[in-house]
Amino acid sequence: MKSQKSFQPQDVGTLFIIPTPIGNLEDMTPRAIRLLKEVTVIAAEDTRNTKKLCHVFEIQTPLTSYHEHNKEESGRYLVERLLRGEDVALVSDAGMPAISDPGYELVQQAIEESISVVPIPGANAALTALVGSGLVPQPFTFYGFLPRGKKDRISVLEKWKNHEASIIFYEAPHRLNEMLMAIHTVWGNRSAVLCRELTKRYEEYIRGTLEELVEWSKNEQIRGEFVVIVEGNSNPETIEETPWWEELTINEHVDNIMKESGITSKEAIKEVAKQRSLSKREVYQSYHVH
Repeated sequence: MKSQKSFQPQDVGTLFIIPTPIGNLEDMTPRAIRLLKEVTVIAAEDTRNTKKLCHVFEIQTPLTSYHEHNKEESGRYLVERLLRGEDVALVSDAGMPAISDPGYELVQQAIEESISVVPIPGANAALTALVGSGLVPQPFTFYGFLPRGKKDRISVLEKWKNHEASIIFYEAPHRLNEMLMAIHTVWGNRSAVLCRELTKRYEEYIRGTLEELVEWSKNEQIRGEFVVIVEGNSNPETIEETPWWEELTINEHVDNIMKESGITSKEAIKEVAKQRSLSKREVYQSYHVH
């Protein structure tokens, strides 16, 4: 067990997780701007995009890259700097780092070294879309991007078919129609909401049934990144679990219970009869009469 007291003096640096605007630059918080100016280095998913952001807010802190393809090597480098007492800010191209973006591995590495990890509240597409969707906001499940392969995507959707909470997905515009058709096919015709260009000039919420949204996506020129929110299953199918003893004979079942529980054969026979919905006489005769 570890306890992190985020703002007590320490010999090592602090890893700040700083969200950046998902479209509207006014969503950059004063605290986030101050910290980006104060840290020793900013670890960015794409330094070209972050340079533009830094220019707008007159942030002159040096940048280093931390992305999906260099996260192992870059993570070690950043942890070394943190252990030397330097503060590091992690940012992604938009929104909260580690949410469908690189970051959680660096957080894990920092925690292993007893380095404080301090996330800063700010812009996030998933929660912004959820509260504006009109669907039940809690409980909810964030899934992110479904697998691109048809077989893998169907497998995931089958797994989540009976989930009762609202589910949040991300999807690229060129895959939206295919993704909606897959959800409709596996889950049926539920209510759903498409949210695109959040916080930007052309922000749009398209609310309807999955059937309606599939048709809309067929006929629309799809642009912008999407958050897709689908209502949970209000009538989940009851899935009966296979009893653990189904492959055992009655005698094997009795022996197993005696071995695992340390009880007598008489008590085990009574328990087996209960589990199999049989009479004690039937189980007794099977076990003792050869």
